[in-house]
Amino acid sequence: MSGAVVRGGDARFVRTRTIPPAPPPSARLGLLARVRQRLFNGAFNAGLTIIIVLLLWLAVPPLFKFLIWDAVWIGSGREDCLAERLGREVGACWPFIRAKLPQFIYGFYPWGEHWRVDLAFVLALLLLTPLLIPSAPYKRANAILFFGVYPIVAFILLTGGAFGLREVETRSWGGLLITLVVAVTGIVASLPLGVLLALGRRSPLPIIRMLCVIFIEFWRGVPLITVLFFATYMLPLFLPSHWSVDALLRVLIGVALFAAAYMAEVVRGGLQAIPKGQYEAAQALGLGYWRTMALVVLPQALRLVIPGIVNNFIGLFKDTTLVLIVSILDLLGQLRASFADPAWATPTTVFTGFAFAGMIYFVFCIGMSRYSLFIERRLNAAARGP
Repeated sequence: MSGAVVRGGDARFVRTRTIPPAPPPSARLGLLARVRQRLFNGAFNAGLTIIIVLLLWLAVPPLFKFLIWDAVWIGSGREDCLAERLGREVGACWPFIRAKLPQFIYGFYPWGEHWRVDLAFVLALLLLTPLLIPSAPYKRANAILFFGVYPIVAFILLTGGAFGLREVETRSWGGLLITLVVAVTGIVASLPLGVLLALGRRSPLPIIRMLCVIFIEFWRGVPLITVLFFATYMLPLFLPSHWSVDALLRVLIGVALFAAAYMAEVVRGGLQAIPKGQYEAAQALGLGYWRTMALVVLPQALRLVIPGIVNNFIGLFKDTTLVLIVSILDLLGQLRASFADPAWATPTTVFTGFAFAGMIYFVFCIGMSRYSLFIERRLNAAARGP
């Protein structure tokens, strides 16, 4: 039994019995005990678990049946995916995906020039992978190559017109190529622009602060579809008649500015979470404004808002489908165009195509999400120390 002992006006707590042993960590419990602890440790959690299991039971078996069990895997035309010909229920028509895969990846890029797109993809993968591995050496040189040199090399490879490469207009681009170009350009450009806008919105100079506020609120108050329509159809009306700006370039600029406005608010939230003492400590060390931001404040602020940043990236990647509105055929646009091919007109073609597109978007989005969780855990472990 516990009690309190008073000596000379000093109340001290004296424990007269041992503390009961704590339950073992969940990792040391058996499988059944872990399931009970995590999924059925209360009436609410148990009910929620049962509801989720029922929803999965209703959704997963039909998907498995359509995508795998009843799917057609081999064929060369619509007849191979018709239930009347096969004499059974037909699910996904995967020969349609295999036949249209080059169109989904390259769009209308010339057939003999696909190697240029492949080379651009491979170079991006080779340069990006070391940047994503924290322990990889030569990070600065790698970053210069990826953010400074690679865009120029990729532009020359894809557009041609130099070094003996055949010129390919951007209106011939399409499919996954357009999706990645728009998404990567928006992601890479929006983060530094968003940081500058966030710093400008917190600037002590009234003019800079007002301009940044007007820019951010304007772009956040306009739908992305409106931005794309304006960049594609209305912007040329305001330019001199002898000026000709590529349609894809106008879309890229519009997407980057739109994403930067949202990124600025995410970064500003991180800046506001930094204690004032961090700024004062940097000033005490004799650091100027830009060195304070670059070395002290921004690293902490960006670490705090990693979930918001990645959420913006994922949203931007999915919003690339809106370029279809302005007649730029990305992955989803090429998919919808392929439905018009009478050689593959079956009752399941449309569902197969959208299922395939959903898988592609899911893989990219879940990849970004899981990598952000990995970075969060790594940074939190570094902050806690050994």
